[in-house]
Amino acid sequence: MIPFTAPVEDILFALVDIADAGRLPDFDAETTSDILVHFAAFAEGVIAPLNAGGDAEGCHFEDGRVRMPKGFAAAYRELADAGWQGLSAPEDYGGMGLSPVIAAGISEIFSGANHALQMVCNLVPGAIETLLHFGSDTQRQRWIPPLADGSTLATMCLTEPGAGSDLSRIRTLAHRDGESYRLTGEKIFISGGDQDMSENILHLVLARTGDASSGVKGLTLFLTDRITAGETLSITRIEEKLGLHASPTCQMAFVDTPAERIGAEGDGLKAMFTVMNHARIDVALQGVAHAARAFHIASTYAGERQQGRKTDGSAALLSDHADIRRMLGEQRALTIGSRAMAHLALVESCLGERPALADFLTPVVKLFATEAGIRAADLGIQVLGGYGYLTEYGMSQIWRDARITAIYEGANGIHALTIATRGLTHQAGLGADAFASLVARLSQGDSDVAALLDGWNRWRQQLVTCADPRPQAHDFATATAAILYRAIWCRIAAAAIGRADAGEMKELKERVLAAPFPAIMP
Repeated sequence: MIPFTAPVEDILFALVDIADAGRLPDFDAETTSDILVHFAAFAEGVIAPLNAGGDAEGCHFEDGRVRMPKGFAAAYRELADAGWQGLSAPEDYGGMGLSPVIAAGISEIFSGANHALQMVCNLVPGAIETLLHFGSDTQRQRWIPPLADGSTLATMCLTEPGAGSDLSRIRTLAHRDGESYRLTGEKIFISGGDQDMSENILHLVLARTGDASSGVKGLTLFLTDRITAGETLSITRIEEKLGLHASPTCQMAFVDTPAERIGAEGDGLKAMFTVMNHARIDVALQGVAHAARAFHIASTYAGERQQGRKTDGSAALLSDHADIRRMLGEQRALTIGSRAMAHLALVESCLGERPALADFLTPVVKLFATEAGIRAADLGIQVLGGYGYLTEYGMSQIWRDARITAIYEGANGIHALTIATRGLTHQAGLGADAFASLVARLSQGDSDVAALLDGWNRWRQQLVTCADPRPQAHDFATATAAILYRAIWCRIAAAAIGRADAGEMKELKERVLAAPFPAIMP
């Protein structure tokens, strides 16, 4: 097993030199570096060593409760005691009040070290944001401090049997009980629905206050928690999954469970999307983290393993072979490029100056970065050959854990449909216009990218006017992400001039721009 090493310098390069996080009023590069280095040491020494063992052991379901793998509860206590759970929570509620871009760097490191544990911990920032935007003062005072100090973890309870991506089919009911409510129904695929690490769990539950015919307009968001719910909330099973074995995916039953409304009746989706928008960038960074880890393992292995001979007859390393260098180069380019794309979207979202652009970028980045993580893991298996197919080096676990990222927080096909429909028409196409301007700026006059952008603009106009854009959604979204990927590599190579890795970045840029384009422009 090759030990986990956090890619701190690469994260800082993407934040500072590519995404230009210095535009944010609360961003300080030196502080960010210090915090990332500090967390990296914790991740490398405490969290990462539990990853393989947690995957092998998995979670246990005993007498209606979930037991986490050996060492997870102790590691979580260290994490919470150090204040990491309250990193971006406001200081007035006991948090550190640090920038979301710092939290994003921490999240990537956390995911690379131990995605399963990160999954259970990292719904807290979204829950806090939801409380800040939609909660009452009483709810904020009651729940944000325990979320920030780690005594409470959070879940997001949307999915139901028969109501996956189609939230209009949600059937969990909420009925009034005086000033509060009672919930009855079933939720599935709930990450961290139960665990034995935190004292309590706050559940954000989407339930129906309108009749069945009201669709998503009849949905409202509610708060309930494990302690208050008591026996009215039960875990009926945990799922057996391809990956993320140490992250409990729970099926939950609510039977007259006491709950509080958060926000207005019928505004459930508006409130829930506060959690989901945070989660989508977080999931993109999970893809980046898997790509980075896959490259680190593959490049280390290839740089040490003797294989064959060079043309002069001397012993060759695996990394001396052209096909291995091709695969390592693709892994490296996907990692650096997808991270820069994610950070760019995050900084735009934090700035709030061009919300239409941030809305357009989010599904593009989620789609591309998650596919990049899967692709990099697959390449890593190939680089290691037979050892990649074994569990010894952990590459198979990376592939298994990465695979879910293209499915949860909106399947990538749904994001592709969003890009090709609402992304082109919302606010008269303001987000798409801003995207085209961004690509032109990032590509710095590169003629190949400019030609692709011209074709993309013609394509989007055709989609806006055609009767049904859905059959073209996958190809268009893939092309959209590929154009941004090429443009951002122009920016990466330019920003690297004068750095020790300038030659590598230039070579990777040329490789990216020379690769076949994934779609044929109409």
